[in-house]
Order: sequence, then C-alpha cells, then structure tokens
Amino acid sequence: MRSFQFHPNELLLIYYDYSSNTSKQTRAYARSVSNNINELNLSTVKLTTTLWKEIVNMLDLRPKDLLDKSNANYQAKVRGNTFTMTGWLEVLCNNPYLLKAPIAVYHDRAILCRKPTDILRLDVNSRGSFKVPPHLKPRVVN
Repeated sequence: MRSFQFHPNELLLIYYDYSSNTSKQTRAYARSVSNNINELNLSTVKLTTTLWKEIVNMLDLRPKDLLDKSNANYQAKVRGNTFTMTGWLEVLCNNPYLLKAPIAVYHDRAILCRKPTDILRLDVNSRGSFKVPPHLKPRVVN
C-alpha cells in the first residue's frame, strides 16, 4: 500500500526555495508535463519520514544523495556522521533547506531535478508506458 496517493495525472513538485532559479525554471517546465501540479514548498510544509522514504525509494537514491553537501549547515551538522536509513530520513525531515534540487513525482516515478529540464524525462518516459484505449486508436482504412 502506498503511503500517499494523488491523481494519476498530477505532478507533485517538491522544493525548498521557491525563489531559486532552479525551482522557478523547474516549475515552468512542469507545466509542459502536466496541467495538474501539486507544489510542496518544504519551507512551509513538513514531510514525514514515511513520505521521504517513499520518495527516496522512487528516486532509487540514498537520502544522503539528496543533500547539498556544499551547504554550510551540512558541513556543520551532517558531514562526517554515520546515520542509519531512519537517521538520514530524519535529517531530511528536520533540515529540508539542505535539499539540493527540486524533486518531481509523476505516474509513480520520481526524479531529482538537478537541472530544470530533468523534469521533462518524466513526461517522455511516462507516455510510452501507457496503452492507448481502443476507442482512441487511429482507424486503419485499407
């Protein structure tokens, strides 16, 4: 059972800093992937460790891979520590400003948008995975 659910055609966009260029550009590209965008600004919304675990699994990354290691707070609070999976998820929950890039979730797939155009890979790959219903297929006339 999934820990969170949303409409299949909804794109979930997770970011911390709306004013960053990457976030703004990623939001703009998101509109070309889906008309239904649900934005989660981590500066105002806190995700649970369960949601973070789901997202990390969808990304097929470690929680540590989502963090900006050049951030001074990462250097002061996180660097050099060894955490369990739960510990890393707690770091994400309690320090969302360390997120290195926006995350997009669409059709049960997720991508870390290091570049704003990374979000477009969700659209290209998702369209090929759906079958066209018979009544929408083009008719072949002999």
